[in-house]
Order: sequence, then structure tokens, then C-alpha cells
Amino acid sequence: MKKSKPTILVVNDDGITAPGIKVLIETMQELGHVVVVAPDSPQSGMGHAITIGKPLRLDAVDLYEGVEMFKCSGTPVDCVKLAVNRVFKGTKPDLCVSGINHGLNNSINVLYSGTMSAAVEGAIEGIPSVGFSLDDYTQQADFGPCSKYVKKIAEQVLANSLPAGTLLNVNFPKGNELKGIKVCRQAQGKWAEEFDERMDPHKRPYYWLTGEFQLNDQGEDTDVWALENNFVSVVPVQFDMTAHHAISYINSWKL
Repeated sequence: MKKSKPTILVVNDDGITAPGIKVLIETMQELGHVVVVAPDSPQSGMGHAITIGKPLRLDAVDLYEGVEMFKCSGTPVDCVKLAVNRVFKGTKPDLCVSGINHGLNNSINVLYSGTMSAAVEGAIEGIPSVGFSLDDYTQQADFGPCSKYVKKIAEQVLANSLPAGTLLNVNFPKGNELKGIKVCRQAQGKWAEEFDERMDPHKRPYYWLTGEFQLNDQGEDTDVWALENNFVSVVPVQFDMTAHHAISYINSWKL
């Protein structure tokens, strides 16, 4: 008996009309039946936020031929929750892919990323999930070189699944001279943040967040190293935030 095509949920945080999601949709159409649930406006930096204080809207849209699509008034995580509970009506897609994001979600950025949080929510629901991001913040970003790697990674996840509680964080360097894929660890780094203070017309201060990324890791097995050397970085991540190595240390305290 011929196996039916896998069902693939596509989400993002840049919004349903973003160019990155278009490339992701087109690539996933080569692999299965695509269902899209994405925010109706950009939701970058939302992390794992959910909407609890106001109602959510979920409306069908017709943007790409042959694709079942819905725009959601909420966060990327809201999109996945509504997809599972209302669109799929309790069943689970075979794969959840998020992106392709404008800008990297490597190193510590994974904690702030709406793109990755949507993929994390997919994994929490027991769906094999992958987040994809490109090192280009411009609206003219060329996502084309990402496509063959997106397809290759998605094919492998569909064929082999992922360990329980695990998902993939995939980042692409800018350009079309990609050397291949490196499976990496997350680099240790942080943002040195500053707040640019300005005045509104009523002479009240307001602030714009700025800052620089500080890398505290010179390892050649990290996502930062891979991207700087023109490799696609693939980092397996998990949503169990228990510091298992610290349990015995905390147990040594006089609690």
C-alpha cells in the first residue's frame, strides 16, 4: 500500500507574508502536504510568549496555491497551539518547521527567538520540529541557497525522527558559497545591552534597545564558528532546562 504524504506544519515569527516563509513553504511542498499557521504581523523576539489576556483570531487566507493557510493574531507559540488544537483538531502533523527567519538564532539568541520558540512548542507537543534562520536581516535577503539544505534536513527528520524532547536549531550564513553542514553545540555568548535614551514631544524619556554580541567561546565545535566559516550550523536543543550536573552540588547544601 502506498504511504500517504507526510503532513507538515509551517510556522514563523516574521509574519505570514514574509519572504522567508515563502521559501520554506515551497520547499516543504516537495515533501508533503503543507499547512501554514503564522502570525498576521511580525513577532520577532517574542520568545515563548503566549496570549492569555485577550482573544485570539485565526483566519483562513489564500496566498499560495495548494496550501492550507491561516493567519493568527497571536505569537508564534500561539500559532502552534492553535494549529494542534483547532486546525489539526488534536491530531499531530508529521513535522513542524519554523522560519526561515530574517537574522541568526545562534548561541544565546535561541532563548529570545520567536522562530525557535515555535519549534520548541512543536517539540513539546511531540512533533519532530526544526527552526531555520538566515544571517541576513534585510527584506532583500536571498533565501534560495538555504532551500536544498532545508529539504535535506527535513527529509532526514521525517525518515529518522528525533530523540524525545529534542529539536533542531539550524542557522545559515549569508551568501551562496555554503560549504556544507556542521552538527554543533551552542556557543557561549551574551548580549552587552545598552538602552538609547531619547525624548518624545512631551519631553518624556523613552528607550531603544541596542547592544553588541559578546562571544565568550573560542571552540571550533560551536554554531558561531561554523557560521563564520561558511557552514550551515545544526544544533540539537532541548526544552528540559534542568541543570542535571548541578543536582548533586545543590544536594550538598545544608537545606
